[in-house]
Amino acid sequence: MFGDNFFKKVENKTNVDKNTILSLAKKLQQSNLKDEKTLREIVKDISNMTGKEVSKEKEDKIINAIMKDKVPNNIDQMF
Repeated sequence: MFGDNFFKKVENKTNVDKNTILSLAKKLQQSNLKDEKTLREIVKDISNMTGKEVSKEKEDKIINAIMKDKVPNNIDQMF
C-alpha cells in the first residue's frame, strides 16, 4: 500500500520508524474512532511516540475534526 519512500518521509518528519507506524496503524484499525476516550488515548500515544507535546486545546481540535469527519482523504495533503 505505502512504499518505503512514504515511510522515509514520515520518519524524517517525525523520527518514528516504520515498525512503530505499522503498529500504530494496526491499533487504529482495531479501534473505534468515534469514541472520544479512544481517540484521546491514540493522540497521547502519537504524542509520546513523536516526542511532541499536544496542548489540551490542540487535542480538542484533533478530536473534533476526527469525530466530524474533517480529516483529509488524501494522506499526501498531510505532508
